Amino acid sequence: MITPAGTKIVDHPGLLRELGVAEAGSVVVGTIIGSGIFLVPAEMMQAVGSAKLVYLAWLTGGLLSLFGALTYAELGAMKPLAGGEYVYVRDAYGPLAGFLYAWTWFLLAKPASIATITTGLVRILETFSIFRFFSAALLRHPFVVTYGQLVAIVATVLISLLNFIGVRKAAEFQLTFTVLKIAIILTVVCIGFSYGQGTWSHFGEHYPGAKGGIAGFMAALVAALWAYDGWNDLNMVSEEIRQPGRTIPLALIAGVATVAVLYMLVNAAVQYVLPARVIAASPRAASDAIALVWGRSGATIVSAGIAVSMLVTLNGTTMSGARIPFALARDRYFFSALGHVHPRHHTPSTAILVQGALAIILLLLGGSFRQFFSLAIFAEWLFYLIASSTVFVFRHREPRVKRPYRVWGYPIVPFLFVLASALLLYYTFTDNLRNSVLGCLVILAGVPTFYAFARRARTKLRKTAS
Repeated sequence: MITPAGTKIVDHPGLLRELGVAEAGSVVVGTIIGSGIFLVPAEMMQAVGSAKLVYLAWLTGGLLSLFGALTYAELGAMKPLAGGEYVYVRDAYGPLAGFLYAWTWFLLAKPASIATITTGLVRILETFSIFRFFSAALLRHPFVVTYGQLVAIVATVLISLLNFIGVRKAAEFQLTFTVLKIAIILTVVCIGFSYGQGTWSHFGEHYPGAKGGIAGFMAALVAALWAYDGWNDLNMVSEEIRQPGRTIPLALIAGVATVAVLYMLVNAAVQYVLPARVIAASPRAASDAIALVWGRSGATIVSAGIAVSMLVTLNGTTMSGARIPFALARDRYFFSALGHVHPRHHTPSTAILVQGALAIILLLLGGSFRQFFSLAIFAEWLFYLIASSTVFVFRHREPRVKRPYRVWGYPIVPFLFVLASALLLYYTFTDNLRNSVLGCLVILAGVPTFYAFARRARTKLRKTAS
């Protein structure tokens, strides 16, 4: 295979197609379900003020996410290569656009996402009395490092090493703990509906202090879409999926649909137990609801569920993120070492280690959960918009290319997802202006970097030719 830089991809050692439908589906479900479903009910109730509108936001967010999954299903089945979105952007809009995508995800979005997840994991573990010491300082010189930061770093290292030793091992971990995660969520739902003092009348209540109106509904929709985020990670490991033309669409569509059902079941259980005003006032509505039914042991189940959820999300994020710089380096537009495939484990080993190191640097810098999240979210939605728009480019430019799957409802379905991405991009930019501007500067810094690597690639190609 010839890359856009004019070089040939070496066949051996290479990535192996070892992921079946179950493993691919667990990447989708396991990566999406993090802490969001347990934490956003209060934010959504504060925004819209009624159970019906909260459900409308969940349904709308689920449909828009499904539209995105349908769009990516066509792209992934058509171009089942490592890097996913990088490949689509590169082929549709040129090497510079592809480089800026990969540069931003590698340098900013993925390390910030990993730091966000591990910082959130530490926050959840701190709710257990045995881990209250996490906020204490382990080191004070040359800079402060808390026990919590150390735990976040250890989690990053262990999951990175798991992905280093084989995509199959990482996928088995993903599948096993995704099943456990679903079991915990269903347990939470059953506990909620077993509450003797619960009532369906809560679903007709209103919270008078809600923001309300279109602005309120949009805020609730943003929260829902954040909770649904992560399904696109499957496309980044497309080159390691068996029968990608069938597996990718099936895993994406079934995965997003499964998550939507689980989310609405959890939300229903919470609303069955708690009145609207209590949900709006609770930073951990799911935990409070289950604690009301089962006491401290119930809250422990929810906390354990969140911790497992975040660990599985961390694994899926680490697995997918490393394939982006790997694909870029394989095209000779980045450091060649990042395109290395381990001869024994058949993984992009160097890319995995460097990605983990960047996340650890962010963790050592000592940012908060919200700061890390703000760094990642703007770049993510910018490239969701750009990557999903490529389906229109390929349909126009390459109408006769074989497409194992065609997005249902084209062009309306992908257009609605592009529109939703633009809306989320505007919201995240204005809501986190400082970090969004920082993200733009990081993206722009990639322009001279791209030309430096492109010039080096051309020089090497001329020397090889001569």
